[in-house]
Amino acid sequence: MEMPKEKTTEENDDDTETEIINYRGIKAMPFIIGNETFEKLGAIGTLANLQVYLTTVFNMKRISATTLLSVFNGTTNFATLLGAYLCDTYFGRYKTLGFGSFASFLGLLLITLTAVFKNLHPPHCGPNDTHCISPTPWQMAFLLGGFGAMILGAGAIRPCNLAFGADQFNPNIESGKRGIDSFFNWYFFTLTFAQMISVTLVVYVQTDVSWSIGLAIPTIFMLISCFLFFGGTKIYVIVKPEGSPLTSIAQVVAVAAKKRRLKSPQQPWLTLFNHTPLKSINSKLSYTEQFRFLDKAAILTPEDQIKPDGAAANPWRLCTMQQVEEVKCVLRVIPIWAAAILYHVGEKQQYIVFQAMQSNRHLLNSNFEIPPATYSIFAMLTLTIFVPIYDRALVPFLRKVTGKEGGITILQRIGIGIFLTILESLVSAFVEDKRRALANSNPVHEVFSNRGSVSPMSALWLVPQLALAGLAEAFCAIGQVEFFYKQFPENMRSIAGSFFFCGMAAASYLTGFLISVVHRVTEGSTGGGNWLPEDLNKGRLDYFYYLVTGLCVLNFGYFLACAKWYRYKGSGGSFVSVEMESKKNDKTLV
Repeated sequence: MEMPKEKTTEENDDDTETEIINYRGIKAMPFIIGNETFEKLGAIGTLANLQVYLTTVFNMKRISATTLLSVFNGTTNFATLLGAYLCDTYFGRYKTLGFGSFASFLGLLLITLTAVFKNLHPPHCGPNDTHCISPTPWQMAFLLGGFGAMILGAGAIRPCNLAFGADQFNPNIESGKRGIDSFFNWYFFTLTFAQMISVTLVVYVQTDVSWSIGLAIPTIFMLISCFLFFGGTKIYVIVKPEGSPLTSIAQVVAVAAKKRRLKSPQQPWLTLFNHTPLKSINSKLSYTEQFRFLDKAAILTPEDQIKPDGAAANPWRLCTMQQVEEVKCVLRVIPIWAAAILYHVGEKQQYIVFQAMQSNRHLLNSNFEIPPATYSIFAMLTLTIFVPIYDRALVPFLRKVTGKEGGITILQRIGIGIFLTILESLVSAFVEDKRRALANSNPVHEVFSNRGSVSPMSALWLVPQLALAGLAEAFCAIGQVEFFYKQFPENMRSIAGSFFFCGMAAASYLTGFLISVVHRVTEGSTGGGNWLPEDLNKGRLDYFYYLVTGLCVLNFGYFLACAKWYRYKGSGGSFVSVEMESKKNDKTLV
């Protein structure tokens, strides 16, 4: 396939040759967003219903299925860090996305085959069966093979697609900057719309028609995604990798450790070694006072040698102030990233599908039942409705009030989302308490022989907590993606993209660990009994939600402290004021 021309050259007014890129912006978006939309139609159409698939087709216990999916989701999201490293260091975003698209298609195909062929899943377990046959090791191995291919695909796609889309806009002009900001909002809007289709039509086919057909549809969607991505090859802006950005970080840490006994200079912004390569894509950073112990990596000693072009002869003995500041950017982000972990624990409710299964899912007293996995559409619907309102109405209004380009700072946007998880978890506890009480006092009928009765409470009472989850995501999730993209050095944008998913990965592992601990500790208690049994009516899931609420409160306090301490890249700005400090630093710092 013919590769696009990445860069062209022309002469500027000073008769010097400069390197320019032919940005296509909006023209490239149908291919990029189309690829991601169909990828999500495929992946979410399968993942959203995996809890039901594992418990009804593979006859797994709920606690086992939930733990397995937590580990799977965590591994999937942590794989983005490796994918980002390989992308930024060796392959670039275009090739990495191409590989990821094919791997995701292969994974979905393998999972589909487990439903198509009877030998690849255990015999069906009916409501009256007292003993269900577990899957054989070979059946589990085949299923996990599909999971493995999906992990590879997601590890390649997720850290690269947002950065690849942003690459299509010129960040040096005003329209390009606004295009990038709007791209993040509309990217999530389009993806959420695709997810809504997945958790309604696709999930309905899987649950009420046929698992074979229902899993084949996402596989076909993923195949379409591959064709769409490669269809836009000729118009993409493709940024070549510059080598491992992690090497530069390692150099700063190693040299700072070697020179730890040197005395820090009085005016480091004037005396530190500050050479910047001409072809670097990273923006020039001003000196900041945080993490001053790293400054020693850029202290020039008589033993350090300089090459004719001004660079250090041995970068493992002398680093530049620019390198040091780039490392500081990464270190400053980590505490904010840590706050995102408990945000995901509060926002992603692992038991929502099982709650829906033990609630009245009939729509308006009709015979039609909404599939349990479909209820997550209410979170997506909230995000889909709110994002255009936020982007087109709230941001322009707030821009006039605050004078900030985004209306509010990125950290303020993230903070609002974290606060909403407190309300979400609290509402979840109230609703579950009511659902359980009604189920125990007035059960409707048996769902499964060992999984309890259905509560007469309508499952639509789950909508408020799901709406809060969608609203939290509109603020915090989109804010995180924008924050990581803008605060990391430019040559680490794929790694920046992986940070969002690494937060989700850590949250998945933490959720799995939290569920396992609560399940084991409360199982042997003499008081309220097991909080998380197979039959939720006999448990206290509401207590678990209260526990999550407490963790979210602590997380919100921690985030406020980190946000007050944080300094934005390229400025001395903080949580409250960025632009004023930025202008001040431009005048005072070299």
